[in-house]
Amino acid sequence: MRKSLLLTYLLLPVLLFGQNSVPKITSPNPEHNFGEILEGQIVAHSYEIVNTGNADLKIDKVQASCGCTAAQPAKRILKPGEKTTIKVEFDTSNRMGFQQKYVYVFSNDPETPQLRLSFTALIVEKITNPSGKVPKMKLEKNQIDFGNVEEGKIQLAKITIQNVGEGVLEILDVKTTCDCTAALLSSKKLNAGESGTLRIELDTANRSGKLTRTIMLMTNDPTEPRHIITLFANIEKKK
Repeated sequence: MRKSLLLTYLLLPVLLFGQNSVPKITSPNPEHNFGEILEGQIVAHSYEIVNTGNADLKIDKVQASCGCTAAQPAKRILKPGEKTTIKVEFDTSNRMGFQQKYVYVFSNDPETPQLRLSFTALIVEKITNPSGKVPKMKLEKNQIDFGNVEEGKIQLAKITIQNVGEGVLEILDVKTTCDCTAALLSSKKLNAGESGTLRIELDTANRSGKLTRTIMLMTNDPTEPRHIITLFANIEKKK
């Protein structure tokens, strides 16, 4: 009996160690921001992959989402503590505005069999103006505070947009942070010296408390292609 107990005590650490010997896939920086990129460029970034577990990590495959390619890792089997890199290339041809893409790394990590890497980019239009004349956008203001608003009412506002440059200003895209906000342009193209208006509608239905929303304008202004307008409101319940 005593020999059996002694044998159990001797084997227990070995059994426990065996159970806890697992690989663990990690990336110190799984997210990357390329910032602003001219349309047509091909950009690249390398992600570091580390095995922080205590068993061999086996990378089965790497799969990239649409528009980007991912090279296979330099090493597919990583011993505990070892590192490798995965290089990702993104072709911005025929793309415009904010982009977010993902790369998936499949391995034998039992807790994270599919590690997701991601990157973002803001693609702006190439300047193809041989005359050298470029547009420049100027906003009347970049913040609107609606103040205290009764829930259920639609708030309206207008902002003047002016082209103070020499080339033709083009509004390429208008993005809002939620479907409660609508932004309508009087014109998507403004010649040098011309002005237009941006009509903003904020629907407060089924909302309460302090609200902050943004509108992003993407233009062909080479110095400042992105302009953000912030909306504030304090929505009060109907009395």
